[in-house]
Amino acid sequence: MKSDVQIAQEAQMQPIIQVAEALGVPEDELELYGKYKAKISLKAWERIQHRPDGKLVLVTAITPTPAGEGKTTTTVGLGDALRRLGKKVAIALREPSLGPCFGVKGGAAGGGYAQIVPMEDINLHFTGDIHAITTAHNLLAAIIDNHLHHGNELGIDPRRVTWRRVMDLNERALRNIVVGLGGKANGVPREGGFDITVASEMMAILCLAKDLADLKERFNRMVIGYTYDNRPVTVRDLKVAGALTVLFKDAIKPNICQTLENTPALIHGGPFANIAHGCNSIIASKYGLKLADILVTEAGFGADLGAEKFLNIKCRFAGFKPDAVVIVATVRALKMHGGVPKTDLAGENMAALEKGLANLEKHIENIQKFGLPTVVAINAFPLDTKAELDFVEAKCRALGAQVALSEVWAKGGAGGEALAHKVLAALEQPRQFKFIYDEKLPIKEKIVTIAREIYGADGVNFTPAAHRTIEELTALGFDKTPICMAKTQYSLSDDMTKIGRPAGFDITVREVRVSAGAGFLVAITGDIMTMPGLPKHPAAEIIDIDNDGKITGLF
Repeated sequence: MKSDVQIAQEAQMQPIIQVAEALGVPEDELELYGKYKAKISLKAWERIQHRPDGKLVLVTAITPTPAGEGKTTTTVGLGDALRRLGKKVAIALREPSLGPCFGVKGGAAGGGYAQIVPMEDINLHFTGDIHAITTAHNLLAAIIDNHLHHGNELGIDPRRVTWRRVMDLNERALRNIVVGLGGKANGVPREGGFDITVASEMMAILCLAKDLADLKERFNRMVIGYTYDNRPVTVRDLKVAGALTVLFKDAIKPNICQTLENTPALIHGGPFANIAHGCNSIIASKYGLKLADILVTEAGFGADLGAEKFLNIKCRFAGFKPDAVVIVATVRALKMHGGVPKTDLAGENMAALEKGLANLEKHIENIQKFGLPTVVAINAFPLDTKAELDFVEAKCRALGAQVALSEVWAKGGAGGEALAHKVLAALEQPRQFKFIYDEKLPIKEKIVTIAREIYGADGVNFTPAAHRTIEELTALGFDKTPICMAKTQYSLSDDMTKIGRPAGFDITVREVRVSAGAGFLVAITGDIMTMPGLPKHPAAEIIDIDNDGKITGLF
């Protein structure tokens, strides 16, 4: 089998003008970034905003393992398969971060014969959206330190500046730093640090804003720290929301490219699901719903993270809701959840598979709690046995979920037609969508609800620091918002070693941060970090380019 990058380099791409025209976007509403990628002008919204929405399909997955699940691959292949069945389809995905591209996870454009292209561009600088966020975020950081240096008119407590700096790479050495060293001319010394760009509140705002005016107002509301007398300081106080918005004038426009089979794909925004809300932009999703009869989108990591936040946060702000949800699973990953090491996954192991199915069962239950039709996609691997596949299918049906084998990695859209038929049937089923909590409830009650209902926890422990912050945020009026949980993606619990469907555990919330511009609170659990580190042997060691510009090692 060829590598992902080899397959992508051999793709027969259509000019993006042609792909956009098939979706109903004329050339004069495109801003071209070369021949195969473009931004859709905001003026297109004026033309399409009153159209009825198409159907929305959300793709999520079981708890991820090193064996792989293939959520993005399934999303892309399902879109191609629906198009093969004659449907007018668009796909909406997040933009990849450079951190995992050069770290351990790799890119996020699908795999095998179910990819978004141009794959190299999408996984690298693309159209510069993430760079714009990095620049704007760090401009605000510079404004804050400049304000402190020039007399601190607002009375900002340097010890309580909460706005950190960002970069779009994994860099553990910058998690905690001291700025302002070197004497009086170099600013006010204080502690600071770096997060990865996709964890920036500005990324969340880009993905939740409805237009430039909404973006700017959300920037105004961002809290960057507190005064000596405990008053929150906002961007409005610093008077720089306009400057920040200028840096987003292009980034706010959704990007369009294509799959290997030329299905239109909207790639826009990229918050991580373990430390942010894990969904592509509302703007891109709304464009897709107006332009296509079916929009297939995904949410990051497992359904306990990305899907929960898509449904409780994104849908709440956007005003739409999915018509069906696809949960991606693999026999290999289920056996890992049953306790089989990655090195021993080749052999049939029905006992481990049955034990690991508890993880899939929990995710199916969670989606059903939201009142949505559910389809399980079994992402096929060559060594899966018929007995294993039949066992998974029978279990899913017993749980009230439709199920289909997906072979899109090896066969592209043709390998996803069985799944596409199941999804089309699910789109005809009734739905009774509901949020699992009222955002007006007390902060702790919302966190406990998520922990118990979605993770299966017995309860939640709040550290003294988290408890104090919750009391302060409540007193300041920041309590009536959705909750964005920052939690490991590798377990339903906050302990990544607890695989499968753990029981008898509590979640520990050690910190709560306010994202007033995004409109939610971030509850940080366990040892989750907002700036990842690189592994001992990062992917950067194998990525290369030759004299003709041909890239290798990117995946």
